[in-house]
Amino acid sequence: MTAEPRRWNRETWPIAAAMIQYPGFLPDGRSVQDQPVEEWAATLDDVVDAGFTELDPTDSWLRLADLPASRLDDFMSLTRSLGLTVPAISTSRRSVIDARDGDAHLAYGHRVIDTAKAIGAGSVSFGLFEPLTSAQKKALWFWTVDGAKNPDDPAIWQKAVSRIRELGRHAEELGIEVSLEMYEDTYLGTADSSVRFVTDVGLANVGINADLGNLIRLHRPVEHWQEMMAKVAPYAKYWHVKNYTRTEDPASRVTVTHPAPLESGIINYRTAIRMAFAHGFSSPFLCEHYGGDGLSVGATNRDYLRRILPRDQGHKP
Repeated sequence: MTAEPRRWNRETWPIAAAMIQYPGFLPDGRSVQDQPVEEWAATLDDVVDAGFTELDPTDSWLRLADLPASRLDDFMSLTRSLGLTVPAISTSRRSVIDARDGDAHLAYGHRVIDTAKAIGAGSVSFGLFEPLTSAQKKALWFWTVDGAKNPDDPAIWQKAVSRIRELGRHAEELGIEVSLEMYEDTYLGTADSSVRFVTDVGLANVGINADLGNLIRLHRPVEHWQEMMAKVAPYAKYWHVKNYTRTEDPASRVTVTHPAPLESGIINYRTAIRMAFAHGFSSPFLCEHYGGDGLSVGATNRDYLRRILPRDQGHKP
């Protein structure tokens, strides 16, 4: 079963707050998983105060799929009481081909899909990127240090394709779309490899999370964002949006990047979004930002998106 195309306009389009600026563990060592509802509410008050009506819990903060049923009900009751909906669930650094934990991550991915169905979320995002290394954790910006790489091994590529196809078929049965996050040094680390990967998976409900920000922030040569977007636009689904400034000095071979609001960075999101719409894009957005008050910058980005999204009622691909 596949979901019917969504009908939204600039006022109603789901634009979710990311929770990447909130850690999964508290200063006293407790996990957010174990917080009482009142403490969850204190965090989500920030999201509401920033003007968001949608939320992606992002499992680096809270793993909805690992909450007991009663606790999941408590969380969803809380979000409803705050006027929040959850249009999508994103996973982070839980690769299904992780050498140590890949099997566990695959089982977890199935729980994420079941949880999405249970709470009425229409999209899930998976990635093939792994936990930050010690060196990345010490860096000011983790993307300036090389991390784990997916192996250049056809057998592992096929294993990744097979496991994502398994998740995709499960999601397809429940009417949920799967969006695969572009991320450096993974099998979705370039536009070309991303297209090849989703083509190999071969399911209509499995597409690309066109998070070009993950690539244009790298301190190395990268393909122009517009060329990448042209390749992945036909496959775009649930979309993490963020932007960066990027300065390149060919003489010294130095590249410097820095997080920026959507409208100020090197990616022209007005153009990128129109490219996706030309191919029938009809999925939620997630506003991410690293550094400073990421939630407030995300709110600024949400307002920018609402200015440039289609004005007409009933947009349909």
